[in-house]
Amino acid sequence: MLKFAGGMMIFFGCLGLGFWYRGQLLGRVKALRMLGTVLELLESEVRYGRATLPESCRNVSARLSSPFAEAFDSIDAKMCENTGASFAEVFRECLQGPLETLPLKQEDREVFLQVASSGGYTDGQMQLRAMEQSRELMAGTVKQLERENTDKCKMAVGLGAMGGLLLIIALW
Repeated sequence: MLKFAGGMMIFFGCLGLGFWYRGQLLGRVKALRMLGTVLELLESEVRYGRATLPESCRNVSARLSSPFAEAFDSIDAKMCENTGASFAEVFRECLQGPLETLPLKQEDREVFLQVASSGGYTDGQMQLRAMEQSRELMAGTVKQLERENTDKCKMAVGLGAMGGLLLIIALW
């Protein structure tokens, strides 16, 4: 009876690990979609509201959930303090923490943070184009991940279950 209980614990532990890995794969896609939504909100503020990027951050923060709402509020507050830091520096500094909590790769973070470098453009159309390029890059990554993840997710769960069975057989 004790062997059976131990075997079940091993099996469900390995299966849980497979489901955890599947969640990580799907979490990256979800996070990229959320960042794409943030970029769409910023684009609409610049395009239709004729707002600057710091003003757009203040307006967008009301429509976002935590931790991004606080990060965009802090961007606006730091830009209002006028400490001499550029918008790109403040944007990167304030969003570094919330982006670290998401299951993203470093290149995903950099694509999102490159939007801040468009703040140096005085032309609103150039800012919009830079945001569109970042959003398109993220959308391309999402499409690629969705194609790859269907098989990877099945494999992660299957390997977790099979790994658990192999351990049970090896230890029995």
